[in-house]
Amino acid sequence: MNELDLRTHCRDRGLAEHELDADPMRQFHMWFDEWLGTDPLEPNAMALATADAQGVPSVRIVLLKGLANEGFSFFTNYDSEKGMDLAANPNAALCFYWMPFERQVRVTGKVARVPRKETEAYFRSRPRGSQIGAWASKQSAVLADRATLERDALDAEARFKGQEIPPPPQWGGYLLKPDAVEFWQGRSSRLHDRFRYTRKGRGWLVERLYP
Repeated sequence: MNELDLRTHCRDRGLAEHELDADPMRQFHMWFDEWLGTDPLEPNAMALATADAQGVPSVRIVLLKGLANEGFSFFTNYDSEKGMDLAANPNAALCFYWMPFERQVRVTGKVARVPRKETEAYFRSRPRGSQIGAWASKQSAVLADRATLERDALDAEARFKGQEIPPPPQWGGYLLKPDAVEFWQGRSSRLHDRFRYTRKGRGWLVERLYP
């Protein structure tokens, strides 16, 4: 195997203990707002890692759709691969990578479904085409051909013509409540700054980690 000699030299921006908020969700908000200020493409993209009942991992990019004191929320088909994983094993991880700032945020915790009313409210905010797509797609199932998917979309469009589209029963939201959150700031010579928040009682323990 050929090695890839692709090196990026960090600008040594740095992250110090006194700059950190005592609460990781507030700290995330600060970093995320700064990221949004750059008007990036798909600013809420994040990697979601799950594992099945046997511990076999799987990871994919999804979109963060809610951010609250309790945690991070996203929406998907409950019958998808990630939905099946989460039904068998509620432990999951998120990773945000914002290269222009040389920053990474890692989150681990347990995932639970959000209340149906929250799913319905978010579904109403989606473009109609995306609503149709949620009904047409048997996410992660084997698909015979593209024509079948397009036909299913046309059938769903005809079914709901002239009316509001409800979320499919197998579609909804999840909330990941963090047990640990790590903030990574790139530094020169790979001597990065890493701080990990871990739940401790009603608060958080903050520790600096070796890079």
